[in-house]
Amino acid sequence: MMNSFLKDEIDSLSPENKTGASRRGFIQGSIAAGFAAAVAPTGDLLAQVITTDSQGLTAGFVEIPGKDRSIPAYRAMPSGKTKLGCVIVVHEIFGVHEYIQDVCRRFAKLGYMAVAPNFFVRQGDVTQYKTVPEIFSNVVSKASDAQVLADVDAALTWAAANGADSAKVGITGFCWGGRIVWMASAANPKLKAGVAWYGRLMTQVNAANPNHPHDIADKLNWPVLGLYGGKDDGIGLDTVEEMKTRLSFGGKASQASEFVIYPEAPHAFHADYRPSYRKEAADDGFKRAVAWFKKHGVA
Repeated sequence: MMNSFLKDEIDSLSPENKTGASRRGFIQGSIAAGFAAAVAPTGDLLAQVITTDSQGLTAGFVEIPGKDRSIPAYRAMPSGKTKLGCVIVVHEIFGVHEYIQDVCRRFAKLGYMAVAPNFFVRQGDVTQYKTVPEIFSNVVSKASDAQVLADVDAALTWAAANGADSAKVGITGFCWGGRIVWMASAANPKLKAGVAWYGRLMTQVNAANPNHPHDIADKLNWPVLGLYGGKDDGIGLDTVEEMKTRLSFGGKASQASEFVIYPEAPHAFHADYRPSYRKEAADDGFKRAVAWFKKHGVA
């Protein structure tokens, strides 16, 4: 039986989620192969895809020194600026493709440095797999929390040496990356705030991922804003309510964390390249994310 995480991902790529829509006709390079099992490529979604230019920005791939190897990352920032607020962007299971790069440019246009490391560089190239389950089993499931959180720390060090203000750093992530935001809050006190977009709160526990976000809810070092869809079949609202309860028993940062639920939104409602995209919820969520970062000193 397909687990709920994979079902959520495949459902969000399916045209049935939105009348007359299918996935966008372009995804950087051969990443399209990773979506092929879910949706046939057409251009129907092009009208909703947000494209942010790089005018006035320094944008492109960089290499971040990690504990055991160099980590490729997409970086966007205002050209010629220093001491910038910084946002670490944690990708979905599909890696640092065009959508994630565009999110970085959106933050850069607002005056931030945004850095999106490839957290799967050790596990393999997601573009080489033809189905979502293959991506999950061969790449995603092998990325341990310990490795990913160490890479977050490496990204912070690199950012501080390359134009960011180390006292003004936040993190945001989508789906798989949303869960990482919660885990990072308990593991890394160097950041100021996080925004988790539909990150799972109850996950499979194993050697690579030994804890749920529920398990660390009372141990947060900085507040997290959770943005979730009321019609996300893979993340029950009961798990959100349980998270709220557990946060209430924690310290100041845990108690300062908040949730916003968009009643009509499905999983991946911010992903403008998927049929699951819901513009109203996505726009409101991004505005709230920016306000959250400003409120907590990431600006």
